[in-house]
Amino acid sequence: MNTLTTDPLASLLDRLFVQADAASPATSPAVAALSSDERERLMRSKTEYLDLYGRLKDLPLPVSRATGSLLYMLARGCRARSIVEFGTSFGISTLHLAAALRDNGGGRLITSEFEPSKVARARDNLAAGGLADLVEIRQGDALETLRVDLPERIDLVLLDGAKALYPEVLGLLESRLVAGAFVLADNADYSPEYLAYVRSPANGYLSLPFDEDVELSMRLA
Repeated sequence: MNTLTTDPLASLLDRLFVQADAASPATSPAVAALSSDERERLMRSKTEYLDLYGRLKDLPLPVSRATGSLLYMLARGCRARSIVEFGTSFGISTLHLAAALRDNGGGRLITSEFEPSKVARARDNLAAGGLADLVEIRQGDALETLRVDLPERIDLVLLDGAKALYPEVLGLLESRLVAGAFVLADNADYSPEYLAYVRSPANGYLSLPFDEDVELSMRLA
């Protein structure tokens, strides 16, 4: 028995994943209005990504079920007590991470989301899953919200916000990563700068791709 596979969280996640499957970005008129080249450009831009994510504000944009399970396993396996997440959305990944904290005996999850409506949805989902007490949602630009009041030691990081900002967000957190800390980056292929950084041994990570465009890295020292 564990928090992830028992109610209320198990049935909540099932519902959220079903809803997410039915709300693919491909079916969104706001996204369909963009050409594939324009979507690609916005995904990779460090300055214009707000246009794209504004169009996606009503969509959950979750991690996959496999990635959610992996997050739980990583957090349990490293006995995480301190986790930071970039990109809360509706809170599906947040629920997996908070469940691991609960089963580890407690801890703190700091997550950042700039879209107010998504913050409200995530808070509702965390309350429904019985995990709200473990999570602090910071609303606003992660380059500001994740710059202050961070734990001295961070055991796990999830990067799942604006892809072009992955290097900058990691830079805010890197000095606090413990040896053996995991960093998981979703849709990392949209940030070649980030991939080049974590895949270079000189920067202190062991890194490999997982499940299509997810990059899993471990801090070595």
